[in-house]
Amino acid sequence: MTAMEGLPVDVDLRAFHNEVEGHLLAAAAHEEARAAAARFAAGLDRLPEAQREEAERLFAAEHLALARASWQRTARRGQELRCEYEAVYRGLRARLLAGLLLGFALLVAADLVVLVSL
Repeated sequence: MTAMEGLPVDVDLRAFHNEVEGHLLAAAAHEEARAAAARFAAGLDRLPEAQREEAERLFAAEHLALARASWQRTARRGQELRCEYEAVYRGLRARLLAGLLLGFALLVAADLVVLVSL
């Protein structure tokens, strides 16, 4: 347990790991956008340097916006699937509990029949 938060250490490490992973993914996306923009701008050799740099900057910004939108759609769909699976799990758990209770009730009823018949 951590002294400040009262959370188990593995929860803290998991949260730290997720945060670091997020930063690494964002840095990789920025680098990918810069590289794609540089490849795009390389074909614009007729433009003046200032316009080529502006085109490269705009391309990188658009690339990042598309990546962000894609990640948001993926996260939203993941949340939808999580809700669906949790609902199915709750239904299965309720059916299992009902089956166990029915089995227990049948067992008790069979015991009572045996006891009464003796």
